[in-house]
Amino acid sequence: MINIALPKGRLGVSAAELFSQAGYTFDCVCDNTRRLFFVNHKMNVSMFWVKPFDVPAFVESGAADLGVCGNDVLLEKDLDIYEIFDLRKGICRLSAAGKNTSAFNNNRKLRVATKYPNVSRKYYARLGRDVDIIELNGSMEIAPVIGIADVIIDIIQSGATMRENGLTEFECVCDVSARLVANIAAFQTKHYEISEILRKISKALKED
Repeated sequence: MINIALPKGRLGVSAAELFSQAGYTFDCVCDNTRRLFFVNHKMNVSMFWVKPFDVPAFVESGAADLGVCGNDVLLEKDLDIYEIFDLRKGICRLSAAGKNTSAFNNNRKLRVATKYPNVSRKYYARLGRDVDIIELNGSMEIAPVIGIADVIIDIIQSGATMRENGLTEFECVCDVSARLVANIAAFQTKHYEISEILRKISKALKED
């Protein structure tokens, strides 16, 4: 059995649809259900939903042989797994944004609100900028508005929420898209089965 970890939410549904196009369908996977685990006995493949930030941990531990997550999560977690290829799903960007450029451009310590502390530290270290990291898991846009942070580093797609809260995107930290990842040991011990899945996924991507 090949076990696949997919992220809850729109990206996971999009990834499940891609697997379906490749022939790996799961009953009720995209329906309004509280079920988290699904099995395709004919294809000998299982799929389960987890929080997006947990996908790499499930893959590294071997609980999942394959997984789908954004490269933003891979950069933040930096775990020992194989990144196989870009699925070209969930395309967005990880960017720095704030109310105005004054705090961003002066030389005092910058207060950064983010759920990406490791990526943020590395990014500003490359810029030679001293920062205080404020870790938040949601409602990021409010941090500069109420003054607990100068800027945020967060995922931006359309930018509508950011603009509605009076924030301006200053610069892109990195482009983000969904990646297919694999457990290192499973890639060796289940190489034939995983290679077959990769072949079918690659074909589905070309036809998409």
